[in-house]
Amino acid sequence: METISCSSSRGRIFEKLGICKEVYFIRTLLHGIPPWNDANLFIEDLKFAKVSVRVYHPKVPSAGQRRGVLYLHGGIGQIGSMYERVCRFIARRSDSVVVCVGYRLAPEHPYPTQFWDCLTATVHFMTTAEDYGVDPTRIIICGDSSGGTLAAAVCQTLVGRTDLPKARAQIILYPFLQGVDFNLPSYQQNGSVPLLLKKRTLTLGMQYLNKDVSLMKGILEGSHVPEDLKLKFSKWLSPDNIPMEFKIRGYKPPASATYSKELHTLAKPVFETTFSPLLAEDAIIRQLPETFILTCEYDVVRDDGLLYKKRLEDNGIPVTWYHIEDGFHGALFLIDCGYISFPCAKRAMLNVVNFIKGL
Repeated sequence: METISCSSSRGRIFEKLGICKEVYFIRTLLHGIPPWNDANLFIEDLKFAKVSVRVYHPKVPSAGQRRGVLYLHGGIGQIGSMYERVCRFIARRSDSVVVCVGYRLAPEHPYPTQFWDCLTATVHFMTTAEDYGVDPTRIIICGDSSGGTLAAAVCQTLVGRTDLPKARAQIILYPFLQGVDFNLPSYQQNGSVPLLLKKRTLTLGMQYLNKDVSLMKGILEGSHVPEDLKLKFSKWLSPDNIPMEFKIRGYKPPASATYSKELHTLAKPVFETTFSPLLAEDAIIRQLPETFILTCEYDVVRDDGLLYKKRLEDNGIPVTWYHIEDGFHGALFLIDCGYISFPCAKRAMLNVVNFIKGL
């Protein structure tokens, strides 16, 4: 984890010196870590309707069709290649076929290319699942961090597709789910907790949306949200919907921000449900599949997960929730890395596996 943090710091230095962008530096470093052989899995790189995917298939013969897990990785739409261990862990431990979607990255491929690639790969897998020994009625859509954003957005889009089998479940792991309120208790409490700092979250988010980072100050204050939308979103985003136990480390209601019409216009993509799935209408939410949500105590986006959990439950969707009391954003990256793994990550992933095995 220290290596990733140091790499990010060096990447920022290189960007300030004009050598290369931070995301390119991190990508180059991670792409230099090749996949290794796994005695328990067949692994192959394929194209699903022109979208790159990596498929992990257990070698042990199965008596019937397996579950399929579509894994949409995080990295704020700009970084990939960190999820090899997570995908292998899920495939081995749950005896499922895992498909990791290698969607095209920003800034070369602007938002919302990432969402459309994930949706395209998902639809392709749903219509060809049996070719991979997968039961098309037991496909699970999974994602972490901004991949959790993508997983939630894809699931919401699929509720209107009567030509496809319904997703069996969605799994969203410490997800980013809204770009409206950056002063929720978790943002106040964990704004300086690595790996995902509060200002860093928004900086990378602006880069993902191809917006000027100078917008960040006004968005952090909430000046991009007009009064009518504040009123509409209040029933879903209110800190009152967050249990008191998550406020005891400190929470101060923010001062009311002065609305800027210009900022609202520039920041309009943050209100799209492909970027902020928490803002979807109840008519969509109530059609979503059974859900697993993972949150971490020391994580700026913790409350996004808590608020989505409440929205789903209020709309009658079964939710399995696992909270890592000693967890932080990105804890899963080093799963199965021996002495440098975090015990909390393995506990979390075993809960994910148990959820999958129960479907």
